[in-house]
Amino acid sequence: MENKEIIKLTNELMYQRHLFNHEYRKDILKMSIPEYIALEYIALEEESGIYEGRAYLKDLADRLHMTMRQVSNMAGKLRDAGYVVWSHDGDGSEGTYVTITESGQSIIRNQEELLKSYYGHVIDKFGKDNLLQLLRLMKQLETIISSEAENLEVESDDYGKHE
Repeated sequence: MENKEIIKLTNELMYQRHLFNHEYRKDILKMSIPEYIALEYIALEEESGIYEGRAYLKDLADRLHMTMRQVSNMAGKLRDAGYVVWSHDGDGSEGTYVTITESGQSIIRNQEELLKSYYGHVIDKFGKDNLLQLLRLMKQLETIISSEAENLEVESDDYGKHE
Protein backbone atom coordinates (compact mmCIF):
# COMPACT_ATOMS: atom_id res chain seq x y z
CA MET A 1 0.00 0.00 0.00
CA GLU A 2 1.31 3.48 -0.85
CA ASN A 3 2.21 5.97 1.88
CA LYS A 4 -0.41 8.46 0.62
CA GLU A 5 -3.10 5.81 0.80
CA ILE A 6 -2.05 4.81 4.34
CA ILE A 7 -2.18 8.45 5.48
CA LYS A 8 -5.56 8.97 3.81
CA LEU A 9 -7.06 5.86 5.44
CA THR A 10 -5.48 6.68 8.81
CA ASN A 11 -6.87 10.22 8.75
CA GLU A 12 -10.34 8.96 7.85
CA LEU A 13 -10.22 6.35 10.63
CA MET A 14 -9.21 8.96 13.21
CA TYR A 15 -11.88 11.36 11.95
CA GLN A 16 -14.62 8.70 12.14
CA ARG A 17 -13.53 7.68 15.66
CA HIS A 18 -13.63 11.34 16.68
CA LEU A 19 -17.13 11.81 15.27
CA PHE A 20 -18.41 8.62 16.82
CA ASN A 21 -17.01 9.50 20.24
CA HIS A 22 -18.08 13.12 20.30
CA GLU A 23 -20.71 14.22 17.80
CA TYR A 24 -23.19 11.38 18.03
CA ARG A 25 -23.47 11.40 21.80
CA LYS A 26 -23.96 15.15 22.26
CA ASP A 27 -27.65 15.06 23.10
CA ILE A 28 -27.85 11.48 24.30
CA LEU A 29 -25.35 11.17 27.15
CA LYS A 30 -25.39 13.71 29.91
CA MET A 31 -21.82 12.74 30.83
CA SER A 32 -18.65 11.62 29.10
CA ILE A 33 -18.48 8.14 27.60
CA PRO A 34 -15.87 6.98 30.17
CA GLU A 35 -18.05 8.35 32.99
CA TYR A 36 -21.07 6.47 31.63
CA ILE A 37 -19.10 3.22 31.27
CA ALA A 38 -17.66 3.64 34.78
CA LEU A 39 -21.07 4.34 36.30
CA GLU A 40 -22.53 1.29 34.52
CA TYR A 41 -19.66 -0.83 35.88
CA ILE A 42 -20.15 0.55 39.38
CA ALA A 43 -23.90 -0.17 39.16
CA LEU A 44 -23.15 -3.76 38.08
CA GLU A 45 -20.84 -4.19 41.08
CA GLU A 46 -23.72 -3.03 43.28
CA GLU A 47 -26.00 -5.67 41.75
CA SER A 48 -23.45 -8.48 41.95
CA GLY A 49 -22.82 -8.03 45.65
CA ILE A 50 -19.43 -9.73 45.27
CA TYR A 51 -17.45 -6.78 46.66
CA GLU A 52 -20.34 -5.37 48.71
CA GLY A 53 -21.14 -2.99 45.85
CA ARG A 54 -17.60 -1.63 45.76
CA ALA A 55 -15.94 -0.81 42.45
CA TYR A 56 -12.22 -0.42 43.03
CA LEU A 57 -10.51 2.40 41.14
CA LYS A 58 -7.75 0.03 40.02
CA ASP A 59 -10.37 -2.21 38.38
CA LEU A 60 -11.96 0.83 36.71
CA ALA A 61 -8.57 1.96 35.42
CA ASP A 62 -7.90 -1.48 33.96
CA ARG A 63 -11.37 -1.75 32.43
CA LEU A 64 -11.26 1.70 30.84
CA HIS A 65 -7.57 1.57 29.88
CA MET A 66 -7.01 4.78 31.78
CA THR A 67 -4.38 5.89 34.27
CA MET A 68 -5.18 5.96 37.97
CA ARG A 69 -4.96 9.76 37.85
CA GLN A 70 -7.57 9.90 35.08
CA VAL A 71 -9.86 7.49 36.95
CA SER A 72 -9.38 9.43 40.19
CA ASN A 73 -10.34 12.67 38.44
CA MET A 74 -13.38 10.99 36.89
CA ALA A 75 -14.41 9.46 40.23
CA GLY A 76 -14.12 12.93 41.76
CA LYS A 77 -16.49 14.34 39.14
CA LEU A 78 -18.97 11.50 39.70
CA ARG A 79 -18.70 12.06 43.48
CA ASP A 80 -19.19 15.82 43.11
CA ALA A 81 -22.28 15.17 40.96
CA GLY A 82 -23.64 12.97 43.76
CA TYR A 83 -23.54 9.75 41.71
CA VAL A 84 -20.99 7.86 43.83
CA VAL A 85 -19.50 7.78 47.29
CA TRP A 86 -15.71 7.49 47.37
CA SER A 87 -14.15 5.44 50.18
CA HIS A 88 -11.10 3.31 50.96
CA ASP A 89 -10.14 0.16 52.80
CA GLY A 90 -7.97 0.67 55.86
CA ASP A 91 -5.67 3.65 55.41
CA GLY A 92 -6.24 3.64 51.64
CA SER A 93 -3.24 1.50 50.78
CA GLU A 94 -5.48 -1.58 50.72
CA GLY A 95 -7.78 -0.18 48.04
CA THR A 96 -9.77 2.86 47.06
CA TYR A 97 -13.28 2.29 45.79
CA VAL A 98 -16.58 3.92 44.88
CA THR A 99 -20.15 2.83 45.49
CA ILE A 100 -23.13 4.08 43.55
CA THR A 101 -25.74 6.34 45.16
CA GLU A 102 -29.48 6.39 44.53
CA SER A 103 -28.88 9.46 42.37
CA GLY A 104 -26.29 7.49 40.41
CA GLN A 105 -28.74 4.60 39.96
CA SER A 106 -31.37 7.07 38.76
CA ILE A 107 -29.11 8.76 36.18
CA ILE A 108 -28.04 5.34 34.86
CA ARG A 109 -31.67 4.24 34.44
CA ASN A 110 -32.48 7.50 32.62
CA GLN A 111 -29.41 7.20 30.37
CA GLU A 112 -30.25 3.59 29.55
CA GLU A 113 -33.75 4.59 28.47
CA LEU A 114 -32.40 7.36 26.22
CA LEU A 115 -29.75 5.06 24.74
CA LYS A 116 -32.26 2.23 24.23
CA SER A 117 -34.60 4.54 22.35
CA TYR A 118 -31.89 6.17 20.24
CA TYR A 119 -29.81 3.09 19.46
CA GLY A 120 -32.92 0.96 19.03
CA HIS A 121 -33.77 3.11 15.99
CA VAL A 122 -30.16 3.06 14.80
CA ILE A 123 -29.97 -0.74 15.06
CA ASP A 124 -33.32 -1.12 13.27
CA LYS A 125 -32.06 1.01 10.37
CA PHE A 126 -28.51 -0.34 10.25
CA GLY A 127 -29.45 -3.94 10.99
CA LYS A 128 -28.54 -6.13 13.96
CA ASP A 129 -26.35 -8.43 11.83
CA ASN A 130 -24.51 -5.43 10.35
CA LEU A 131 -23.91 -4.05 13.82
CA LEU A 132 -22.64 -7.38 15.15
CA GLN A 133 -20.29 -7.69 12.17
CA LEU A 134 -19.09 -4.10 12.68
CA LEU A 135 -18.48 -4.72 16.39
CA ARG A 136 -16.48 -7.88 15.63
CA LEU A 137 -14.41 -5.97 13.06
CA MET A 138 -13.89 -3.09 15.49
CA LYS A 139 -12.69 -5.55 18.14
CA GLN A 140 -10.26 -7.10 15.64
CA LEU A 141 -9.02 -3.64 14.66
CA GLU A 142 -8.63 -2.58 18.29
CA THR A 143 -6.64 -5.76 19.05
CA ILE A 144 -4.29 -5.04 16.15
CA ILE A 145 -3.97 -1.36 17.11
CA SER A 146 -3.14 -2.32 20.72
CA SER A 147 -0.60 -4.88 19.58
CA GLU A 148 1.07 -2.39 17.25
CA ALA A 149 1.13 0.23 20.02
CA GLU A 150 2.84 -2.27 22.32
CA ASN A 151 5.37 -3.11 19.59
CA LEU A 152 6.03 0.58 19.07
CA GLU A 153 6.63 1.05 22.81
CA VAL A 154 9.06 -1.89 22.86
CA GLU A 155 10.89 -0.61 19.79
CA SER A 156 11.19 2.90 21.26
CA ASP A 157 12.42 1.43 24.58
CA ASP A 158 14.95 -0.72 22.72
CA TYR A 159 16.06 2.26 20.64
CA GLY A 160 16.91 4.25 23.76
CA LYS A 161 19.00 1.37 25.18
CA HIS A 162 21.32 1.25 22.18
CA GLU A 163 22.43 4.84 22.39
